[in-house]
Amino acid sequence: MVEQDMGKWLLATALVGVVGAGWLWQRRRQDLSGKVVLITGGSRGLGYLLAQEFARQGCRLAICARDEAELERARYRLSLAGAEVITTLCDIGDQRQVERWVRLSLERFGQIDILVNNAGIIQVGPLETMTRQDFAKALDVMFWGGLHTTLAVLPPMQQQGAGQIVNITSIGGKVSVPHLLPYNCAKAAFISLSEGLRAELQPHGISVLTVVPGLMRTGSHLNAFFNGQQANEFTWFSLGASLPLLSMNAERAAKQIVAATKKRETEVILTIPANLLARFHGVFPGLTTEIISLVARLLLPSADGAGRETTPGMKIRQELSSSRQRVLDSLTTLGNQAAARYNQYPGPVSVLE
Repeated sequence: MVEQDMGKWLLATALVGVVGAGWLWQRRRQDLSGKVVLITGGSRGLGYLLAQEFARQGCRLAICARDEAELERARYRLSLAGAEVITTLCDIGDQRQVERWVRLSLERFGQIDILVNNAGIIQVGPLETMTRQDFAKALDVMFWGGLHTTLAVLPPMQQQGAGQIVNITSIGGKVSVPHLLPYNCAKAAFISLSEGLRAELQPHGISVLTVVPGLMRTGSHLNAFFNGQQANEFTWFSLGASLPLLSMNAERAAKQIVAATKKRETEVILTIPANLLARFHGVFPGLTTEIISLVARLLLPSADGAGRETTPGMKIRQELSSSRQRVLDSLTTLGNQAAARYNQYPGPVSVLE
């Protein structure tokens, strides 16, 4: 009898615990309706998808980018879907332009609730073909740019006593892979900044989420920059950013990022390969490096005879032979479809609508 009573008591305790945990989880999920969200690089790719997803949650948007035509196209499409959005031409590597963007956003909406540091630049090629300027550009956008925007939104967030900063980093910032060194270095610095910010800003009511994506199908291969044997570099990167087993559906990624924002999570690693790589590297860093080095030697183009010229992916694709272009397009169909959906192609609104 005593054992039966004890069993019932334990079962009841467990049920109460499950119900309580569910209640706390629901309480932790915040309602984003009416929140003001600032997104860097919001005119295309993941930034554009995040703008769409935050708008679905009832948020008001302020997005910035460096291309006026891309911004207008994004504003048009977002507004057509019912979003309240303003756009600002802004190079986040320039502190004064960032401060102007934040000021204009405050003037329009009166508050800033969430900052999404998403803007990035991708340079692909072996180290021998990279210049110091390549590293400087990457750091300007993906480290200094994120720092400029963060410092600009902190005063209004601290005055409100609340706010969130969502930093889009990369698995390359945790595990540096060959032929992406400027990108990896900038993302590693940004991860360090993001994690330190969370610790320092938490007492002020400001939470920081570090997002660590793996490869995603955003169509970014068309706007990445390629050095070295450019056609070969473009080929391997396009395949990695398009094939289903290697890359993640970007719309699903955007939904997961917004869900993590609602729950005020600390970190989220996107894609199964990225999760496995991060965990394996954490336990076996030396072995991971050896494996990556071997794979790079076997599969990636060499730097032999290559110069340091840089060419965007869009142009490289156009200059491929017709037969090679057809083969590559057939293998990267998902990536190219994503490019069309997520504003990666240049041109005014009238061309696409």
